[in-house]
Amino acid sequence: MRPKTTAFFAATMLAGCATTPPPGGAPVPIEREEISYATAPCFGTCPVYTVTVHPDGTGVFEGKAHTAVTGVRTFTLTPDAYRRFAAALAPYRPEAGERLIQPGSPDCGNAPTDMPGVDVHWTGLEGAGQHLSLYYGCRPDSDDRMRTALRAAPDLLPIGAFIGKR
Repeated sequence: MRPKTTAFFAATMLAGCATTPPPGGAPVPIEREEISYATAPCFGTCPVYTVTVHPDGTGVFEGKAHTAVTGVRTFTLTPDAYRRFAAALAPYRPEAGERLIQPGSPDCGNAPTDMPGVDVHWTGLEGAGQHLSLYYGCRPDSDDRMRTALRAAPDLLPIGAFIGKR
C-alpha cells in the first residue's frame, strides 16, 4: 500500500473506536456496552417492556404487558440511532454504581402510589456498569428534564410498533 492509503486506512479504522463522554466523567467506549431500558407497571395500562440495544445495531424488545406485541422481538438500529439514544440517557447516568429515585430514598419524598417507573442499566463487556431507577411518582427537585428525557428516549428507537399507543 502507498503511505497515503495506509494512513487513510488507519484513520478510518481508529474512527470506529469512538467514545461517548458522559457529563463529568471519563469517556466510555460505546462499542463495548449495552443499554437496557425497562419500564415498570402502574395501576392502569402503562406499557411494560424491556428493550436492550447494542452499538453494533442489534436490539431486543420484550413486551410484557399492555404493549402491541408481547414476547421477544429483535430489531436493528443505525449506529446514529444508538448514539442518540445513549446521548439522551447520558446526563442521568450515575458516575459509578447506581442511583435510586424511589419512595424511601433521599431523592424521593412522600410519593403517590401506583405510578410507573423506569430502570436503565449500562453494562460493559466485563459486566461492570451503572444503574438508574426512577419512580415517576417521586416529585422532581427543580425541573422535570430527567423525567421528560427518560420518557422520550424510547421514541429514538424503532420500537414504536412494538409498544403501541401510549
